[in-house]
Amino acid sequence: MNGYDKSVFLADDDLDDCLLFEEALMELSSTVKLTTANDGIELMHILDKKVPPVPNVIFLDLNMPKKNGFECLTEIRAARKFKHIPVVILSTSSESDYINKVYDQGADYYLCKPNNFAKLKKAISMVLDINWKNHTAQPSREQFLIVV
Repeated sequence: MNGYDKSVFLADDDLDDCLLFEEALMELSSTVKLTTANDGIELMHILDKKVPPVPNVIFLDLNMPKKNGFECLTEIRAARKFKHIPVVILSTSSESDYINKVYDQGADYYLCKPNNFAKLKKAISMVLDINWKNHTAQPSREQFLIVV
């Protein structure tokens, strides 16, 4: 993958959050390629253009302009070439309705945006350490929420 051993997509409209995510990812690994989108329409456009190869994981914010994370997740799970891409919801909301909705839509994990850099790094590391090739089934509801 051109010197990269993993590819991560991040869809988030908050530019500060994107910069923090990128900084945390760079501190964790120099061999992970990050592709960012600032809204759902841009994410779906990038997926259409760049897949294959599929990213190892998509971090998806729920509250974005133009097309929100719920809509993107629905499209990703409905498209044959995208439906097997792991999707981790990364949101400020810890509302159980949101968590249950994206679980039912087929998201792989749900991560409430950590409130500090160290926790963000730990959360990203946990997701990168998942062996997605062996991760064939959605976790139970009890294991769906990543807590750092």
